[in-house]
Amino acid sequence: MFRRSSLPRRISKHLIIWVFIALVFFPIAWIFSASLNPANTLIGQELIPPNANWDHFVNLFTNPRHPFGRWLLNSVKISGITAILTVAMGALAAYAFSRFRFRGRRTGLVTMLLVQMFPSMMAMVALFLFLQRIGGLVPWAGLNTHAGLILIYLGGALGFNAWLMKGYFDTIPRSLEESALIDGATPFQAFIWIILPLVRPILAVIAILTFIGTYGDFLLPSILLTGTEQYTFAVGLRLFIVGEFDTRWGIFAAAALLGALPIVIIFLLLQDFIVSGLTRGAVKG
Repeated sequence: MFRRSSLPRRISKHLIIWVFIALVFFPIAWIFSASLNPANTLIGQELIPPNANWDHFVNLFTNPRHPFGRWLLNSVKISGITAILTVAMGALAAYAFSRFRFRGRRTGLVTMLLVQMFPSMMAMVALFLFLQRIGGLVPWAGLNTHAGLILIYLGGALGFNAWLMKGYFDTIPRSLEESALIDGATPFQAFIWIILPLVRPILAVIAILTFIGTYGDFLLPSILLTGTEQYTFAVGLRLFIVGEFDTRWGIFAAAALLGALPIVIIFLLLQDFIVSGLTRGAVKG
C-alpha cells in the first residue's frame, strides 16, 4: 500500500522537475535557433529554422567591424583580475576585522555596510571625473583603460565581500592559529597556510559572484570605456541591435551564446566549492 501511494507522488515530482527543466532550457533553445536563422530576424521565428547555418558564428570572428574575440578576452581579463584581487583584498580585510581588536573597528564595519546601500548609479559622474583626473597623472589607469575600470570595481566590491568573509572567519577556532604561532610561524604565515585553506569555499563563492557581476556589467563599462577595441563583451553586444535599420538578431543571439561559455566553464570548475561554501556558510553564519 505504501508503494502504491508513493508511485503517484514520485511521478508528480518528476513531472514538476521536467517542467522546470523545460522552462529553463526553452529560452536557450530559442536563442540557439535564432543564431542559426539566416533571416537574421525574430519575426516568425521557428524552433528549427529553414536553411539553418553557422554563418552568424563565423561572422563574429571574421567581420572587422566588431572585434568580438577581443571583447570576449577583455571581459574575461577584467573579470578575472577583479575577482582575484577582490578575494585577496577581502580576505585580508576580513581577517583583520575578525581577529584583531583596534579603535574604529566597529565603525569601519558599519561604514562599509552603509556605503553598499547606495546604488552605484549615484556615483557615475564622480567616477567619470575621478578617472579623468587620474588619467592626467597615470595615463594607464584613466578613462578608456581596463586598469581604471578594475580600480572602480575593486572599490565597490570590498565592503560587502569583507562582511561575508568576516562571518566565515569568525567560525574558525583561534586555537589553530595559536598552535601555529607556538610552532614558530608568523601571523602572516598562519593566515596563509592555516586559515586560507579552511576558508576556500567562501573564497570560491566570492570569486564566482564577483566574476559574474563584472562580466555581465553594462552600465559602468559603457560610460568609462570609449574605444571600440577596449569594449567588454556586454558593451560590444549592444552594437548588434543599436540601429533602427541595422538590428541583427541572428548574430546577436550567436554572440550571446558564446559569451555565456566562460560563466558555464567557471561554474563547472568551482561547483563543489560553491555548494560547500554556501551551505557551510549558512549553517555556521
